[in-house]
Amino acid sequence: MPLDIETEPNTHLFDARGVARRFRHSAIFGAIGVLRSGETMRFVNDHDPLPLIAQLRDRLGDNLTVAYRQREPGAIVIDFGITGLPDE
Repeated sequence: MPLDIETEPNTHLFDARGVARRFRHSAIFGAIGVLRSGETMRFVNDHDPLPLIAQLRDRLGDNLTVAYRQREPGAIVIDFGITGLPDE
């Protein structure tokens, strides 16, 4: 099944399937941490990361948007957006 991973401007692809499981959460938190307000990380994974989403919401609150682009067994694509953070 093809994945919906084509990106738009200010959208950065993060394919977690190529990251060793023991490093995934740290890598994802690092990637989200460098996004600026108005940017999006298009996250690709082989399973629905519900615990990760809960952790991200705990850390970022209303500054995080979560939009599923694809949600099928073995094919998960989520846009994690950052809003309302002060510019550096």
